[in-house]
Amino acid sequence: MKIQNTVSQVMKIWLRMFGIWPNMSCVLFCRLFWIVALIVEQILQYRYVVNHFHLIEFSEIMSILGAIVAYTVFLIKLIIFWVKQRTFNKILMMMAIDWEKCSSTKFSMFTMTCNAKRSQRFVNMTAIFYAIAVTLFSSNVLVKHVDDGKPSNVSTRMFILQMDLPFDVNRRFVYESVIIVQFLHLILCSEAIGLLNALLINLILHVGGQIDILCQNLMEMFPKKGKSGPNNFMIKEIIEKHQKIITFSRYIEDLYSYIALVLFISDTLIICFLGFTIVTSIGRSDGMESIMKNLAFYLNMNMEAFIFCFSGEYLSAKSKSIGDAAYDSLWYKSDSRDSRTVQFLIMRSQNQLTITIGKIMNLSLDRFSSVSSFFTRDIFFSTDFILKIALLIISRNQ
Repeated sequence: MKIQNTVSQVMKIWLRMFGIWPNMSCVLFCRLFWIVALIVEQILQYRYVVNHFHLIEFSEIMSILGAIVAYTVFLIKLIIFWVKQRTFNKILMMMAIDWEKCSSTKFSMFTMTCNAKRSQRFVNMTAIFYAIAVTLFSSNVLVKHVDDGKPSNVSTRMFILQMDLPFDVNRRFVYESVIIVQFLHLILCSEAIGLLNALLINLILHVGGQIDILCQNLMEMFPKKGKSGPNNFMIKEIIEKHQKIITFSRYIEDLYSYIALVLFISDTLIICFLGFTIVTSIGRSDGMESIMKNLAFYLNMNMEAFIFCFSGEYLSAKSKSIGDAAYDSLWYKSDSRDSRTVQFLIMRSQNQLTITIGKIMNLSLDRFSSVSSFFTRDIFFSTDFILKIALLIISRNQ
């Protein structure tokens, strides 16, 4: 399957790395490796929380739990993509066919090329943003390790991801190896999380370009006075294109609907954890380091929710434009048979295309605004609630 100008090379590399790209020779090995790696990483982090619950601050526990939940969501995303591999293959095939047909007119070629460039820019921006977030998240440990001239002091050693490792890390080589592996693991997983979200934007921009081409064809379907009306082939082609857009949107909905459900549930927990950590860091001597470490993580979670809500809003608005373009055409000057066909298309376009949160509610910017206000309010309420739980646990232990 040859796909040109649709998925950027950066996206292809990461999709191959995580066993999502079709027709891979070592797909089973890639999937098994990441399942084992992510499960082992989470088990080691949970062991650290259980074994050091009474030895570390409660805010640090919240930060660790936020990272664990993020990894759990990432594993669920990968599993959904693997289960929906056939749907993803159909999406890529339809995109390849659209690119083969886009050379028929200058407008279609120009539209698809512009959307492909926008997608590639967004992919590059996402990769850079997540790399910066990982660097800030790891900077505290990396800077302290570089500044520490005598790393033999085991008590002062810190890890990027706090884990209860089953081997001795007292030796310098072992400790540095663990830091390097953790940093590489974190940057690979975070980049994959961001690029899977960027893939949704890529697909939405592609279907948006197809809708623009359809609207242009509708405007040209009924020419001005003095010219012949549309032929049966042109009407059939427009109807088939509209049906393909609907099918393509349903494939996107099938691929990302339950991912959106898991994402919005998990983001609530993660933002509660991060909100508690950020609020309790204010006024502490090392508070600025903790805030800088978790602030980028917090922004990533909000950006992820915004990407999904924006995609749903963009798709709904674009699908509405199909009916507007059909109504604005000169269908009323043609014969009754042709105008009746356009009326059916207008009626069909009233059922707006969208992406849902687990088949429950639609993704939209209104949903993001309500979720954002809930997140902001939830930070303060959850912080107060978690503080009360922490004080209760401490009082009982005393």
